[in-house]
Amino acid sequence: MLVKLDNPVVLAKAIELISELVTEVRINVNEFGLSITAMDPANVAMVGFKVPKSAFSQFEVGREILGVNLDSLKKVLRRTGVGSSLIIERKENLLELKIQDRIKRKFSLSLIDIEGEDIDFEAKISRMEFAVKVELSSEDLIDSVEDCSVVSDSCSLIVHEGNFVIESKGLNSARAEFSGDEATIHGESCKSKYSLEYLSKFIKGAKLCERTLISFADDHPLKMDFKPAGMELSFVLAPRVETED
Repeated sequence: MLVKLDNPVVLAKAIELISELVTEVRINVNEFGLSITAMDPANVAMVGFKVPKSAFSQFEVGREILGVNLDSLKKVLRRTGVGSSLIIERKENLLELKIQDRIKRKFSLSLIDIEGEDIDFEAKISRMEFAVKVELSSEDLIDSVEDCSVVSDSCSLIVHEGNFVIESKGLNSARAEFSGDEATIHGESCKSKYSLEYLSKFIKGAKLCERTLISFADDHPLKMDFKPAGMELSFVLAPRVETED
């Protein structure tokens, strides 16, 4: 297996985000590209990441499943920069990463065995119900979630009368409301509450692209999609179901 990526900076940022949820992953490489699917230890959140074959300038693979420690991988990928290229090659029980820019550097990481079954991200998503899809500015999403984090540990996502609302209520409150002018809203009225601990991690992915797509339904899981150039990063989060205050 040998693949080459000419702009690995986005890959490095994506791996760093994934590492906030899980410590070890299986990287699946096949004729379609590279993908990662993983569930956090609490079984509350799931991540799906794809880099299609077309994103690579060189792609020589069969089918590979690479078990890696994300802390080790992200430290190597941090050594990439704008203008770098990255070559990833499997050599027996090692993953060799070559960074090429002004100088040529090489790192070797030990591959590891990871227990548990593979997760089929698309299959799990196909069984979920999403009553509404909202696309909005990534910058606005980041601000709204950070506002809610100031006053609470959870927030509600609401679609009502054609508007999209992100709000937290407790002793104090925060609220951001978007009309159809500020966000693209498709679907019926609904409301669901989610953990801000997880959302605060997810929205770091919003820094990778200008727009973010959010899908959810009444007291159902949330799906958040980021699509930077040549890649797809998605997070799924279980709802926080509570009795009304």
